[in-house]
Amino acid sequence: MTPPITNARVGRWLSVVGIGEDGLEGLAPSIRALVDTADVLIGGERHLAMVPKDGRERLAWPSPIRLLVDRLEEMRGRRVCVLATGDPMCFGIGSTLVRRIPREEMLIVPAPSALALTCARLGWPEHEVDLLTLHGRPLALLESHLQPGARLVILSDDAKTPAKVADRLVERGFGDSRMTVLERMGGPAERRLEALAADWRHPPGDDFNTIAVELVAGPDAVIRPLIPGLPDDAFVNDGQLTKREVRATTLSALAPSPHALLWDVGAGCGSIAIEWLRIDRRCRAIAIEPRDQRRAMIAENAMALGVHGLQILAGTAPDTLSNLAAPDAIFIGGGASADGVIETCWTALKPGGRLVANVVTLEGEAALLAWRSRLGGSLTRIVISRAEPVGAFQGWRPLMPVTQWSVTKPWGEAV
Repeated sequence: MTPPITNARVGRWLSVVGIGEDGLEGLAPSIRALVDTADVLIGGERHLAMVPKDGRERLAWPSPIRLLVDRLEEMRGRRVCVLATGDPMCFGIGSTLVRRIPREEMLIVPAPSALALTCARLGWPEHEVDLLTLHGRPLALLESHLQPGARLVILSDDAKTPAKVADRLVERGFGDSRMTVLERMGGPAERRLEALAADWRHPPGDDFNTIAVELVAGPDAVIRPLIPGLPDDAFVNDGQLTKREVRATTLSALAPSPHALLWDVGAGCGSIAIEWLRIDRRCRAIAIEPRDQRRAMIAENAMALGVHGLQILAGTAPDTLSNLAAPDAIFIGGGASADGVIETCWTALKPGGRLVANVVTLEGEAALLAWRSRLGGSLTRIVISRAEPVGAFQGWRPLMPVTQWSVTKPWGEAV
């Protein structure tokens, strides 16, 4: 017989228990014991209301939630139980806590997630579904997921979220997409609503809902591919924009990977950092730009293209770079010939990291030639011509040539 799950048995003081719509009654006895024997109960008001009042200490999550996380660390040595919705590690409080509390001090017990329940209700294989959350996050995050044929499971912010999603889908030409809203899954009040986005007329229902969408693109759909090289007109800019073909080549050289951090130095309108983040939602990026107007453009472009978490810093290189987290890749789009920029970037770059610099001036090219002779790497001249009207005919109009230096920092080299 399997022994009961207890914090005493595993030597952990903090348990994080996922609860479904069926409440405490849906917990196995060994898991229910974690709740019943805790000295302190922490959770949302909805979760705490499930536990009969018995004099034990109770703490509701404040806003911002980090305030109580700070306090939670001071409770080490007491039996603390955090109550969560569904799977605490699926956009839940567990993901926050494991960044602060040593894993060996925690016991995490999940209930079925909203993703699992939704896929079970609709018969969708989980591995074929894209999951995103709009809980406390901007609706613009939907933008990077608008791909024909995709299936989305969206964690709602409140009862008004389904209508907002439907309106956004219609605006982007995805009005024929089928939406299913599942409220209170797993409990006696579970309810299901369905309609095409263009026909969504359901009034706001329960705040606790999950949205499933089968995306269908109409003839006027705005489709932004996830591979590098978005059209130039996808970005608000003042002319300081890495052009589409050069951008695709640059991102290929930077080689994005999950969790990798990019420094975009002299970011302009932010096109490189934004496309880096669109490739994989786990990528990270910092855009460094001295001009206020351009930083505003970066923020606007990030929002319009569904990018969340881009860090935008005011300042010039190399001064602004001194206290930043070590990057896995660096793009220098401006200022490569300035004193100290490449030195500082190379020193900060992690071993195995990539540094890519683009220049259009002779002075910049001379600087890259000198650095290549010192550090190696490859030099590429990128020359693009686009067909444009020449009177009644068409002709090739060349863009300004770009010289690109790409180099990988050797493993074992001192930072």
